[in-house]
Amino acid sequence: MRRTASMLFSHAGAGAGRRSIPQALADLLVCPLSKKPLRYCEASGSLVSDAVRVSFPIEDGIPSLVPKDAKFLEDDMEKSEQGQIPRDSSG
Repeated sequence: MRRTASMLFSHAGAGAGRRSIPQALADLLVCPLSKKPLRYCEASGSLVSDAVRVSFPIEDGIPSLVPKDAKFLEDDMEKSEQGQIPRDSSG
């Protein structure tokens, strides 16, 4: 436990933003729903579970892995496909 804590603090470095977490910590965390690894999304500043397509917020450097705090990811592929399909106005 002590070794893990010192590893996390040593990796916190100057590159960590106010909403981000150390990469070493992100590598250890798993989704509470699927038990699969999480990935850090820089754009949203959250941890993403690709297995169940949800994101977990990070507040003040602390990840909130409570399932009720998770947000479903929008499926950008479906939206872009819908926009590309010509609609017939004749009914």
